[in-house]
Amino acid sequence: MHDDTHHGSGLRDLWVVLLPLSLLVLLAWRLGTYPLPWQWSLPWVPSLGVELAFRVDGLTALMLALITGIGSLVFLYACGYLAGQPRRGRVYFLLPLFMLAMIGAVMADDVVLLFLFWELTSVISFLLVGFDHQNAQARASARQALLITMGGGLALLGGLLLLGQMAGSLRLSAIIAAAPALQDDPRLPLALLLVMLGAFTKSAQFPFHFWLPNAMSAPTPVSAYLHSATLVKLGIYLLLRLDPAFNDLLLWELVLVGSGTITALWASLLALRERDLKRILARTTVAALGTLTLLVGLPSPGAGLAAVAFLFAHAIYKAPLFMVAGNIDHATGTRLIDQLRGLRQAMPWTAAAALIAGLSMAGLPLAFGFVSKDLISIAKSEADLLALISYALVLVNGIAVAVAAVAAIRIFWGRPKLDSGQIHEVPWTMLLPPLGIALMGLEFEFLPELAAPLLAPAAKVVSPGLGLVQLDTSYDLETLVSALGLTLGIGLLLFMTWDRLHDRLHRVHWLDRYGPEATYDFLLKGLARLAAWHTRRLQHGHLRGYLRLVLVSFIGIGLFAAWQTQGQQALPWSHLSQWPEQAWAWLVAALLMLSGALASLLLRDRLALLMASGLLGYGAALLFLFAGAPDLAFTQFMVETILVVVAAAVLPRFGTSGPADRRLRWADLTLALATGLGVMLLLAQMYGFAENRQLADWFAAQSLPAAQGHNVVNVIIVDFRALDTLGEIAVVAFALLAALPLLRARKR
Repeated sequence: MHDDTHHGSGLRDLWVVLLPLSLLVLLAWRLGTYPLPWQWSLPWVPSLGVELAFRVDGLTALMLALITGIGSLVFLYACGYLAGQPRRGRVYFLLPLFMLAMIGAVMADDVVLLFLFWELTSVISFLLVGFDHQNAQARASARQALLITMGGGLALLGGLLLLGQMAGSLRLSAIIAAAPALQDDPRLPLALLLVMLGAFTKSAQFPFHFWLPNAMSAPTPVSAYLHSATLVKLGIYLLLRLDPAFNDLLLWELVLVGSGTITALWASLLALRERDLKRILARTTVAALGTLTLLVGLPSPGAGLAAVAFLFAHAIYKAPLFMVAGNIDHATGTRLIDQLRGLRQAMPWTAAAALIAGLSMAGLPLAFGFVSKDLISIAKSEADLLALISYALVLVNGIAVAVAAVAAIRIFWGRPKLDSGQIHEVPWTMLLPPLGIALMGLEFEFLPELAAPLLAPAAKVVSPGLGLVQLDTSYDLETLVSALGLTLGIGLLLFMTWDRLHDRLHRVHWLDRYGPEATYDFLLKGLARLAAWHTRRLQHGHLRGYLRLVLVSFIGIGLFAAWQTQGQQALPWSHLSQWPEQAWAWLVAALLMLSGALASLLLRDRLALLMASGLLGYGAALLFLFAGAPDLAFTQFMVETILVVVAAAVLPRFGTSGPADRRLRWADLTLALATGLGVMLLLAQMYGFAENRQLADWFAAQSLPAAQGHNVVNVIIVDFRALDTLGEIAVVAFALLAALPLLRARKR
């Protein structure tokens, strides 16, 4: 329930609506002024063929209308829903950022650019789902959504790059145009399966469907926007985009129709097990996404029109129903349907929004949902679907009718279960958005010509062979009865027996012990156990163990390299008789390092050991100096000096350790000798290979003209490998930031 302070806070936040509303007005103006398609491109990474390429056609325009249109009203709803919450600024920042990422994803014509926006939506969704980060369930749900959608995103990247390689272009439009020439390419099935895997994870298709209901821990504005109108439609959008290219492939049809049917049926049945209104709506959202996937896979021109019409209809009835659930939760403190009855007297406007949206969800006349369901029926008849799939869709539609009745009738009618004196209607900022979006369904039913300019171009993009697109909203009584009779009968039966069905399904515990979600939990726990084992074995905190592992690994790599060359390169013993000009300096460096190594073995005092080990560093620096790398030598001198000074300063603070075990010392000595001998033989063998100076000569030639530098090493570090150097600097900086708390604690 709201007080005046919170309501005033909501009004002050109305500025967040300006961005989506401005973009909606801009889109409407551009559509009325410039014919589609629109295209822009700028070079980004020319060496890889990656461009900042954007393209807007009819399908993109439909998605942009949903993103900005519903986004404007969702942002307004958020102002009322989050009024008075101290952390609402995070949502006000993330929602517009998510909207821009969605706009970039649907407009991107370069597959690399599409992937970047695709993954950005997953990252922002993770932050929004985990908004209540103090809640362990919210954190787990956010992590689950991120792992599944971003994992699928990596598969999508592989598929898109493979398609781009086959088509010879990273442009999505070019890939679609080149599709007929790719039919016989043996890589095509793998590429399509990877792309479909990415789309399935984003749009919650079986077996990845479970993340979406769990994401209902997000605030209601997030659920209404991301999980009904935008994010979960992104996978469907990509399938619709690629459908003209691959619709005639049997693999495309079988996978999409099969997965879509299973998803729609399974999610609808699981909806009967739920008692939380938002989770019920989320389950039916998954079912709707399954129906959309099925429609994309149908080999029928009418399926394109049915898909875009249902995509549009679902957004304009499911978003307001999520807002209705949010209003109920806001006013009563619960979303459990067992505790909700007779709310229409206390919340009449919310009840009206639920009723109008429920009409569209049930596919009844007077709502645009009926038009979309009629188009789906036509598409199914044209495609000659299997009878089993048709029966499954009838059951899915019946469950949708039952859920619409639960949301619009059961909760708002009957005898109140809660004290209505403590419940009152929510502010206008939470009423106008669901009512406005729900009324669109009625408006497009009576004035279909308003929706046709958006739906017709989108349908022609998906189904280029589609003829004249006309949204027919006229129907006679006989057609109405034949179309709705069975669905309404099933829906009414399920609505009347909802509680008994729920109780029976809830007792079927194997549904929770097995299946995709249980598999995900098992794999996640297994990953944690593997990480714990890995940590115990490899990160045990003992320096001696780390050194042994590194040295043994190095010896193994050296032996593997020697085995690969199979002694093709003879050891250069003849070079030992030669005496280069710098040989005396190298000999001095070698003696210095050998002295330090022997002293480290014989000395027992820690300070003396430290000084002896410093001789190794100074010997290496001397070797660098006379090998033509003075900058590296001076760096080594400086680092070695600082290390000895700092170590000597803190050494007295550490206690002395007991004498080492003799067997342990002999094992260390053996390992050290084997490592030294292995390094010597490896270097000697490498010395026998013919020198390849191609890269060195190129850097030497390009250093001055390309980077204006005489010091080739510095030019490589600062110019030719600038990003690599920046990364190394960043690592050092982050290490310093991580060490600051330890340094402060040490100071105290």
